[in-house]
Amino acid sequence: AAGIGSPFFTTDTAAALRGVEMSAEVVIKATKVDGIYTADPKKDPHAIRYQSLSFDEAISKNLQVMDATALTLCRDQKLPIIVFSIFKSGALKRVVLGEGEGTLVRVE
Repeated sequence: AAGIGSPFFTTDTAAALRGVEMSAEVVIKATKVDGIYTADPKKDPHAIRYQSLSFDEAISKNLQVMDATALTLCRDQKLPIIVFSIFKSGALKRVVLGEGEGTLVRVE
């Protein structure tokens, strides 16, 4: 019941839902990695970070960006997502300033 107080809804879905309700320009997801990779960078030293990718790519490649409900909601509402590391100094500021931090998940 994390996020919105209802079972089966994650904090990712709560963020997507609130973003849609507020007519946000973007959902920003602060996490432990600095973006979305082709594979888990902690397990695969050859994993490559995406600068940007579409919602359909993220869903079809099962990249574990967010839960499928959150991704689908953002895709359907044309609400982009930026995934970045909360542990990287100054990263949030760079995201807000549009300086290319993290990975952008976008509508095609």
